[in-house]
Amino acid sequence: MPASTQRHTDTSHAALAIIGTGMAGVGLARTLRRQGDTRTMALISADSGDDYSKPLLSTGFAKRLPPETLAQRSAAEMAEELNATLFTHTQVVQLDVDNQTLLLSNDLRLRYDNLVLATGAAPYAPFSVPSQLAERCFAVNNLDDYRRLHAALSPKPARVAIIGAGLVGCEFANDLHAGGHQVTLIAPENTLLPRLLPEPLGDALGNAFQAAGIQLRLGATLESLSLGSDNALTLSLDNSEHCIADIVLLATGLTPRTQLARAAGLSVSRHGIQVDRLLRTSHSNVYALGDAACVEGINAMYVQPLQASIKALTATLSGTPTHVQFGAWPIIVKTPLLPVVAYPPLSTPEQWKIEGQGNEMTALAEDKYGRLIGFALTGSCVRRKVELSRVVPALLG
Repeated sequence: MPASTQRHTDTSHAALAIIGTGMAGVGLARTLRRQGDTRTMALISADSGDDYSKPLLSTGFAKRLPPETLAQRSAAEMAEELNATLFTHTQVVQLDVDNQTLLLSNDLRLRYDNLVLATGAAPYAPFSVPSQLAERCFAVNNLDDYRRLHAALSPKPARVAIIGAGLVGCEFANDLHAGGHQVTLIAPENTLLPRLLPEPLGDALGNAFQAAGIQLRLGATLESLSLGSDNALTLSLDNSEHCIADIVLLATGLTPRTQLARAAGLSVSRHGIQVDRLLRTSHSNVYALGDAACVEGINAMYVQPLQASIKALTATLSGTPTHVQFGAWPIIVKTPLLPVVAYPPLSTPEQWKIEGQGNEMTALAEDKYGRLIGFALTGSCVRRKVELSRVVPALLG
């Protein structure tokens, strides 16, 4: 099958079909090709299909990077490189696993021998945005989203209200602030990064943000969003406070995209598409990879587990069944205002041992036997990440 960005025929066939062209889908296709795989491939993308590095989405504003700079290759260039058919702005309407067929939104029926679901995760919205204000509210999860936000924030600095104090919210708060925008961070939790850091370290990051000029509205939930007479947005919080903004960025978490798999009868849970250590779903020739996949109860939405999954699945699809393993890989948070590294424990620790003060802190999570099961580091203490990673248990050994 020749390289192409679009093909519109009644039926077609690919030995390998990959749904999703993020780091997971493209990474798998690229790794297979580099190892000499010559099978026909089709990649289906719901967005523009351009090749880019997703971590750059939350560092681009500080670096003044326009969207065209983030795109390393166009969809056409990537299709040519991979010698693959690439369908852009195309949805999969139906997955028929018994007949190994996909029905696409361009009316094409695509038959496959093996299928990989690399559908990623979608931003979770805990509230509905009024339709008349939708163009002022953003969630950034791909390059097309970045394009829209970048256009809305150009050419002059803006007041940005970020809803959510997790990884995405904190990284974008730091990045947009460094890009010259006035940032207010709103979240119901009392500290930043509550899923990664014990409170003293979350407070340290919050103090660093406030010292830089980022406003925090913690312990508060958005009750309503309205448009004022001056065309500014008014965010009314449940603590009777109000916040004025030009743009709202929703960073309230990600939910694995499982709808297609569920409708096809595959085993799914709220943590993702259920796969075994071979990344195989409940149907023998359908696999799942990346943010959408839950490997034996673990959904790790980070780069290193994804890279390990790509390596293992490449071997499996090449005829050498290989179980994926996740090491003790800490999460490096992109907040230059205060460096943060965390390896959150898989189970609730018996205690957190906090060492240090101010911005220089080490938190050690211990089980009831005093064994180290996780850690969190701020400031110069992040240098301990390699040392501590050798002691904690692997994410998936």
